[in-house]
Amino acid sequence: MADPSSYRPRPGAIPDSPGVYRFRDEHRRVIYVGKAKSLRQRLANYFQDLANLHPRTRTMVTTAASVEWTVVSTEVEALQLEYSWIKEYDPRFNVKYRDDKSYPYLAVTMNEEFPRVQVMRGQKKKGVRYFGPYGHAWAIRDTVDLLLRVFPVRTCSAGVFKNAARTGRPCLLGYIDKCSAPCVERISPEDHRELADEFCDFMAGRTGTYLRRLERQMGEAAEDMEYERAARLRDDIGALKKAMEKSAVVLADATDADLIAVAEDELEAAVQIFHVRGGRVRGQRGWVTDKVEEITTGALVEHALQQLYGEESGDAVPKEVLVPALPDPVEPVQQWLTDRRGSGVSLRIPQRGDKKALMETVQRNAQQALVLHKTKRASDLTTRSRALEEIAEALDLDSAPLRIECYDISHLQGDDVVASMVVFEDGLARKSEYRRFQIKGFRGQDDVRSMHEVITRRFRRYLAEKERTGEWADGVDGTETGDGPRPVDGGDPRPAAEPYAAEPYAAEPGADGRALTDGPALKDDDGRPKRFAYPPQLVVVDGGQPQVAAAQRALDELGIDDIAVCGLAKRLEEVWVPREDDPVVLPRTSEGLYLLQRVRDEAHRFAITYQRTKRAKRFRAGPLDDVPGLGETRKQALIKHFGSVKKLRSATIDQICEVPGIGRKTAETVAVALAGAAPAAPAVNTATGEIMDDEEGAPATTADALGESVSAGTPDERRGQER
Repeated sequence: MADPSSYRPRPGAIPDSPGVYRFRDEHRRVIYVGKAKSLRQRLANYFQDLANLHPRTRTMVTTAASVEWTVVSTEVEALQLEYSWIKEYDPRFNVKYRDDKSYPYLAVTMNEEFPRVQVMRGQKKKGVRYFGPYGHAWAIRDTVDLLLRVFPVRTCSAGVFKNAARTGRPCLLGYIDKCSAPCVERISPEDHRELADEFCDFMAGRTGTYLRRLERQMGEAAEDMEYERAARLRDDIGALKKAMEKSAVVLADATDADLIAVAEDELEAAVQIFHVRGGRVRGQRGWVTDKVEEITTGALVEHALQQLYGEESGDAVPKEVLVPALPDPVEPVQQWLTDRRGSGVSLRIPQRGDKKALMETVQRNAQQALVLHKTKRASDLTTRSRALEEIAEALDLDSAPLRIECYDISHLQGDDVVASMVVFEDGLARKSEYRRFQIKGFRGQDDVRSMHEVITRRFRRYLAEKERTGEWADGVDGTETGDGPRPVDGGDPRPAAEPYAAEPYAAEPGADGRALTDGPALKDDDGRPKRFAYPPQLVVVDGGQPQVAAAQRALDELGIDDIAVCGLAKRLEEVWVPREDDPVVLPRTSEGLYLLQRVRDEAHRFAITYQRTKRAKRFRAGPLDDVPGLGETRKQALIKHFGSVKKLRSATIDQICEVPGIGRKTAETVAVALAGAAPAAPAVNTATGEIMDDEEGAPATTADALGESVSAGTPDERRGQER
């Protein structure tokens, strides 16, 4: 715990001007970002007597180890920079809204030659018109299904569209008149775009024009005794009215507005947003946040506005935003919203009439959301805190282990030996921090040696990061001051840890679009997350006394003495600690034991998933996989041309050159590779035991050759072979 006076800026060093400030911890992570009209006055509030600070603010300033600031010209610039840095650094002490699902929108791709109506989530794209957000995707599909009777716009994917254009036959929607079938040129691109514009106008709230036009056409058809056409128009009118009923009128003057309500207590706050377009509620969304600092309702509204409109522009920002309390000061926020929209935006508190009544409805929704969230989470917070305290007490730790890393080794009878690292922070899985390793220092089955290698590689990278960022002046025994870690036991000198996107929100691709690899640190010294840069308070290994001893020996060799180690043995769920002959036995009802079991089981799941992936990849490997520079397309072309690997092996170089895309040099490489490769195993029909002749189509890969025999045995028998 740091003393704020140890990093307090000198008197007069802080400028008396607008700006944005950042607090960093001892590992140079940005833990808080704030803005101020006057940096000097705002920062002075943090360096007063700790007893006068809000408990959460006190925790933040004692966790921080330094503070820095950036001066800007105006408060609007400060607001923009604060939002950018919060998105970039993800500070742990800032207000962060969670439980915000990726809400679905009804999107019309006006940037295509033939606009398409579809459901879209995630980041918005240029040239696409969005309507929503909706609470459920099925609500969008129901609405679209009704509107396609009147506005038969294309809804198919690019693949279906191209296939229909190639065959000259439309899809089913084209036959039932719910698509104008531009794929087979039943409608011109200009007329189809006009149809899409009318669809967008109707969704934007301009509904009266189309209803009156259809009613007039229905009357004319009836007068001309075209009763079938009149009946069809009657059904179209009914479909439009039914679609309109799905969003009832709440503001009679066709207002476009967003209404934001906040329900809060001392610890948390819930935000609810109603999106009103054309006087109708077109969407609803909600967030919940921890109040990690002392914050007013106006400040919560300001953060909600940043989250809501930070990536929006144009009509996505409505003309009117109604809130329960105004930010202080309100002018910079209002100017920021105006800049994002490109025209004036009214930010105000509704005082009377329909808007005030609707705001009360939004407020009730926010209150219910907060109650529901606290009901779900109340016991969870208490349980996690108790579990961490029990672990700290059982292992005689100085403080609760807020970051726990667990390691497990997995293999199949000594083949495809891999390891996993999972991370739990504050008792919750942090999947973006998960890592996986290939054991490269040796071959064969040796869990103890594998554990030693993995711990060494992981913490060697940690020490290298500390040295690179200058957190210490001199080197430490067991670390390198050069380009990276040394190989373990003569293995591959390249570190083998790889990120793994276990869930949609796990490790993201790099800036160049490629997956992250275990190369240089992802981020530099400016506080952004880095690979292997953060040490845990506790290392848990899946195993007993030998694995624990190996992990502790690896840390000792690296000179690390401030990280606790323990192991959880599966047999009796005993907790082993280094240099102790007897295990620590936690009660079966202990929340601490339950948390350790969850961490261990997650590490085992993560490891065995990776091991099975590698095994499946090895089974799928064939002789053509070893040919350098030969991709999947040309491999398939070779197999398609010759029919089997056996026939390809017996072909001459000139015959191989006849395959489209295969040059002479590649043909020579293929011939040499196949000449040195052993023939593939014959395919076996496991149902009959019959050996299939290659002339009938021998497989091109080992997995195809083995057929079902790869997965022979019962599931329990296969799991028994895996570790």
